[in-house]
Amino acid sequence: MSYDLIVIGSGPGGYVAAIRASQLGMKTAIIERSELGGICLNWGCIPTKALLKSAQVFEYLKHAGDYGIRVNGGEVDFPAVVKRSRDVADGMSKGVQFLMKKNKIDVIKGFGKVKAGKKVEVDDGGKKTMYDAKNIIVAVGARSRALPNLPQDGKKIIGYREAMALPKMPKSMVVVGSGAIGSEFAYFYATMGTKVTLVEFLPNLVPLEDEEVSKQLERSFKKIGMTVMTSSEVLSVDTKGGGCKVKIKSKVGEEIIECDIVLSAVGIQTNLENIGLEEVGIATDKGKIMTNPYYQTNIPGYYAIGDCIGGQALAHVASAEGIICVEKIAGHNPEPLNYNNIPGCTYTSPEIASVGYTEKQAKEKGLDIKVGKFPYSASGKASAAGQKDGFVKLIFDVKYGELLGAHMIGYNVTEMIAEIVVARKLETTGHEMIKSVHPHPTMSEAIMEAAAQAYGEVIHL
Repeated sequence: MSYDLIVIGSGPGGYVAAIRASQLGMKTAIIERSELGGICLNWGCIPTKALLKSAQVFEYLKHAGDYGIRVNGGEVDFPAVVKRSRDVADGMSKGVQFLMKKNKIDVIKGFGKVKAGKKVEVDDGGKKTMYDAKNIIVAVGARSRALPNLPQDGKKIIGYREAMALPKMPKSMVVVGSGAIGSEFAYFYATMGTKVTLVEFLPNLVPLEDEEVSKQLERSFKKIGMTVMTSSEVLSVDTKGGGCKVKIKSKVGEEIIECDIVLSAVGIQTNLENIGLEEVGIATDKGKIMTNPYYQTNIPGYYAIGDCIGGQALAHVASAEGIICVEKIAGHNPEPLNYNNIPGCTYTSPEIASVGYTEKQAKEKGLDIKVGKFPYSASGKASAAGQKDGFVKLIFDVKYGELLGAHMIGYNVTEMIAEIVVARKLETTGHEMIKSVHPHPTMSEAIMEAAAQAYGEVIHL
């Protein structure tokens, strides 16, 4: 069978690209070896947020007295928490199935492999079928990265996938890596009652974030009883016996920490093995498919998007890349993606959201900057909500007033960051933000106040 477009992989890059192609009149098929929606919907973004919501509810119960509410007891039914998360994921995957039918996209079950001559071979349990396409998009995503000193066995040393569906809640856990995945699971398990040690090789937690954000997160994590070890390295894990003995090297020397489970959250690696890239001649570099700004590979008719190419490994990035790629295939003239205006969110408590340059990056580029910062402790809405940990930090260019970056930590900031992304897209200046009236009382007022603080006009600080 022949198509205008075949997409290999149905994650947030692949299925969005397929839908946009169908909207533009292309006969489209999507190949998926597992569940529709990919890792994001089934084992990533969506089910983790369901787990984190359960943790947040439990946290509220534990602090109900702070709000004048008496609650008797309150305990975690861990299997029920996991089941709710899986039910949410299943519902979202069924939603993608509906979208495929609605947009008349053929779903082909099996493992897709690109072939020369714009062909794709699909292996479904040993039965191989060949398909033709005018265009092929590779959107195969990535998986948990394994380290030699942390060989994942799926039971005692686990990745994020196993962490989402453990049969029972561990009494103790060492989480290795404090990026978004590691920090979110560390928060979830610590809040639910697991004794968590979070180990980060670099000097700061969430090392891609602004340093002040990192320090605030560390304080918040320690407040809930988590042990935080930065500038530390896991040397080995002994899994003999009932639990794990984790040898960790830190600034003060080596020590052994005993725990039930070790969660390895040290990043991801792409799923490029055995998908035919070498046979077709598609160029790769450092485990990533090389593309131009419109996601064309070096071989005409073959494209790649999402985690298997360079750039931020984020669901919303993959979706945006898929739309741009398909619109270019359709003969449109889409604007290339500005990777410096991509928001990043970490759904711990407090939440983290950021976009653009950190203060350190701006200074390293030699930019003359103004920095404005407004703490949640001065926010009426944050005080009323009992969520005073955190702040909004904005960085402006002195000469033009350009908003160079925003770095937030606190309640609801993952919803607030979109305002900054739009402001930067429209090249909004600091004074325009100050004069844009924000509703009171809201968390988002902190954005206006941070801009005002940068220019010496802050009212509530």
